[in-house]
This record gives sequence, structure tokens and C-alpha cells, in this order.
Amino acid sequence: MAKQAHRIAKNFKPTIKGRLVLISVLFALYGLGLVARLFYLQILQHDELVAQSAKQYLKTANIFYGRGIIYDRNKGELASNIEVESVYVTPQEILEKKQTARTLATVLRLKYSTVYKKLSTAKTFVWIKRKCPPSETEFLRRKNLPGVGFISEHQRFYPKRQLASSVIGFVGLDNQGLAGVEHHYRSRLKGATVRTVMEKDARGRYIRTFDESSKQDSASHDMVLAIDEVIQFTTEYHLKKQIKKYRAKGGMAIVMDPNTGEIYALANEPKFNPNNYAAFPSRAWTNKSVSNAFEPGSIFKPIVASAALELGVARPNDIFFCENGKFKLGQVLPVFGEASSHEFGWLSMRQIIAKSSNIGAIKIAQQVGEKNFYHYIQKFGFGKKTNIGLPGESAGQFKNVSQWSARSLASISFGHEIGVTPLQMATALSAIANGGNLMQPRIVKAVLKNDLRVETFPPKVVGRVISKRTSRQMVDILKSVVKEGTGAKAALKGYDVAGKTGTAQKFDPKTRSYSKTAFLSSFIGFVPADAARLVILVMIDEPQGSYWGGTVAAPVFKNIAKQALRYLNVPSKEERVYILERA
Repeated sequence: MAKQAHRIAKNFKPTIKGRLVLISVLFALYGLGLVARLFYLQILQHDELVAQSAKQYLKTANIFYGRGIIYDRNKGELASNIEVESVYVTPQEILEKKQTARTLATVLRLKYSTVYKKLSTAKTFVWIKRKCPPSETEFLRRKNLPGVGFISEHQRFYPKRQLASSVIGFVGLDNQGLAGVEHHYRSRLKGATVRTVMEKDARGRYIRTFDESSKQDSASHDMVLAIDEVIQFTTEYHLKKQIKKYRAKGGMAIVMDPNTGEIYALANEPKFNPNNYAAFPSRAWTNKSVSNAFEPGSIFKPIVASAALELGVARPNDIFFCENGKFKLGQVLPVFGEASSHEFGWLSMRQIIAKSSNIGAIKIAQQVGEKNFYHYIQKFGFGKKTNIGLPGESAGQFKNVSQWSARSLASISFGHEIGVTPLQMATALSAIANGGNLMQPRIVKAVLKNDLRVETFPPKVVGRVISKRTSRQMVDILKSVVKEGTGAKAALKGYDVAGKTGTAQKFDPKTRSYSKTAFLSSFIGFVPADAARLVILVMIDEPQGSYWGGTVAAPVFKNIAKQALRYLNVPSKEERVYILERA
């Protein structure tokens, strides 16, 4: 029996040894596999796994801070920043989703269905409403709702509300410039992008821990505009008052320094509030003084008169036969008439401009000729952008002389068959007022960095349009418009005023003819006439009742000029005499 047991045990020895070897090999393979796995996870996959881990307890959000301030020429703030709070949620922390959604929707004035959908998402961080009014966030804080958090942001704020809104423009939710100066100079005004990092606390709630400023921290600049908020307010007030009086569709007004090109005021009606721009129709955002082209009507007549004087084909006292109110150029062409019921006979050039004779302007244009007239229209800056520094600027509508019809010379002479922007018109008259130089209009005066000027925009002469002699002759002619012609209501006590009225029939695209009821009434002038400080253009779109430029627009010019001259301390004729006597 013992021998048999010994034999069996002896037969088992190789089997046990083999098993020990096998187990050892398996342990070795397992160890190698474990080491390989650890190497893969800790070395090869380290960055990816750390990022995934961070996502479980960290959240980042880009917040935009420090957009540049926009000032008027005297450092009055037109656009600045205020600190507000935005509301976000962590959906996993919200147990009563319906009740929470109902509360958020009510307090934040949002749709319940939209809020509930956000609360039902699998995301760990969801914006509910950005840049809330303080009353809303304060109320929610008192509610102490689980899963609801707050983050501070900068919101663009326009302290003067609607003042110069079409010039300044507005920004979007992430402070990106969308219109006006805010858009055109967006790279200067953009501010800093701040990465806000939030970490989960012991209860799994997100708490704000720290900010990481991006490389854009030092990118923001402030802008000083040429706009004067006092003159801007005055211009807007009188423009709006006249539009209301005549139940007009809208209007535009520009106040410009003819010697430097600086724009003191640029007004458009109707206006909008950039603090809440979405509440206004998009057409109200348009800066029509820069982006829309209009047939100017009779305020364009000084252009053809200037060309005639500069070429020497006519003099101020040369007389022209104005055909007693009806003039036919050819056998097929329609008859040209006067804008009013007047039937003028012989008139001097001075009288043609003063009384605003269409036929007289045609006769002057015939002396100038098509090619010369086309050349001077270009010299005065029409048909191209002024490069004022505002978005959406139009070059106007001006056909090449090779495309002119048999009646184009006549029509353009009194401001039809050509489209100009109000800004182009103000810039052109400034050349007549300042002695003959076409100035580039400027809306920005300087760029600041930490209150130091890093860039300035000095006056820029685009070119000489007419001689000083022609300029003086035109000033005298335009003075007669106010003293004895159609612009009598622009006269201002103590100052000589030079200007021109305009009453343009609007073209109706439906009937493809000029309307007999829709007019653009305008007046453009400068004061003091012999040493101009201000060029002022006023346009009233589709006034009801009276529509003559001398009746509707000229009084607005007078009211703006009166207050602006007093504000700028420009002495009247009597005051200048007194100063000279005391000197």
C-alpha cells in the first residue's frame, strides 16, 4: 500500500511543478499588462484624462470686459460700461425643474418652454439670461434656488440714450460692435476677453474661483469724437420739432466746421435708443445722412454756378433769359418748368440762384458744357465716398458723362438725375464757404490709451475745388438768397447768412415718374457768411402741408445756428465792432 502511494506521489510531481511555472508565467504576464496599462494611462493618455477630469469639476466661460469709452469732443461720455450679472444653471443640481423653470421665466421675463428645455439638458453649465437688470438678479438671489448661479459681466451703456445714436451705433451680447462708430472702430474699442473659471465645491455646486485674462487685456482704446453733445442735442431738438410740426416722414441735419471738416452734429430722425436697440425697427438704425443717396434738388445749383464762375463762362451779373417759365430743349424732350408758378424773364446769375430758377440753372449749365460740368461735380466730391469713418457710407449715384441722355445736363443742373448723400452735400458747400478747399469730413478727433493720445486726426485737404476769387463770388451770391430770395427765413439777426433752399420732387419707383405729393425739403448754408464757422444742412423728408425748403427747412437752420453760435462764442457783427473799438 505504501509503495503504491509513493508511486502515485512520484507521478504527481511533474504536474505540480508545471502548474507552478504556469502560474508564475500568468502572474508575470499580468504584471506586464498592468505596467503597460499604467504607462498608457499615466504617460500616453495623461493630458487627455486630466482634461476629462477637469471637465467634471471645472467650467470656463469667456466674459468680455473693458470695451473702450466713446467721448464727445469735450470728454463727455457717450458710451461706457457698467457691471451687471448674468444667470446660469447647473441642471443636475435642480430637482424641481418645473418649479424652477417657472420662477426663472417669470422673474427674467422669458418663455417657460425655453427655460424648461435648458434645465432639462444633460450639460453641466447653461446660460439662462445674459446681462440682467439688477432688480431681476437681486430677486433671484433672495430665492436662493438650487443650481442657479450668477456671473458678473460688462454691459455697454449709453448714458445719453438716443443722442447721436446713429453715429455711435450699438454692440451685441458679447460686446461686439454692430453699427456706427462701435462697428467701424471695433478693433480699437474691443476690450479684453476674460476667461472665468468655476470649480465645484464639496456639494457639487459651481463657484467662481478665478479669472484668466487673455492677451487682449491691453488692446482697448478710447475714442474722442468730433461730435459736440450740446450742438448735437440742439440739432436733434429743432429737427424733431419741425418734423412733428409738418408731420414729416423723417429728416436729417448736419453741422460741420467747413475749415477743418469736423462734424459737430449729425442727426437722423427717427432715432433709436442703443441701450435697447432691438425694440426699434432696423430702419431706425440706419445713418441716412451717410448711407442714403437723395436727389438734392435746388441746393445743388451752387455747384453749377461755381463751375461757371471758375471757368469764366459766366459772371455774377451776367443775364440769362429764363423763357418765361417754360423751356423746351428739343422736339421730343418734355418741357422744363420752374418749381414754383413764377414765370421769370431776364435774370442775372445772382438772381437765378436767389430766386431758384430751374431754367436759369439750365442756361448756366449749357455755358459750362457736359464734360466740364461732369468734371466739377467730381471735383466737389460727388460720386465717391468721403471716407468719414462710419460704416455703410454710400458713394451716391452719379452716371458717367458717356451715359448722359439729351436731358441729363439740364436735369442735373437743378439737382435731379443725380443721387448725393447729405454728408457729400455739406462737404461740397464747405468748399465754397472756406475759400475753395474740399475737406475730408471727420467724425473721430483722437484715439486715447490710458488718457494719452496715441493717434490724432488732423484736418485733411482732399483738393482745391475752386479759387478763392470764385469762393468770394459764390459767398456774395448765396448771401443774396437769404437777403432777397427764397431763404429769407434763414436770416439771423447780427450775422450774415449764405445759403440755398431746395424743394426736390421724390421719384416714385411704382409710377416711374416724379411724385406730385412727396417732396424732400432742404436748406443748406453757412454762417457767418464771410468767415464761416458752421455749415448746416437740414433735410425734411415728405413734409405735409407746405413743402417749400425756404418754409420748412430754413427755420431749422436758423434755430440751430442761433444756439450753436452763442454756444461757440462767435461774436455778432455788432459785437465785433464793439471789440474792435475797444482794442
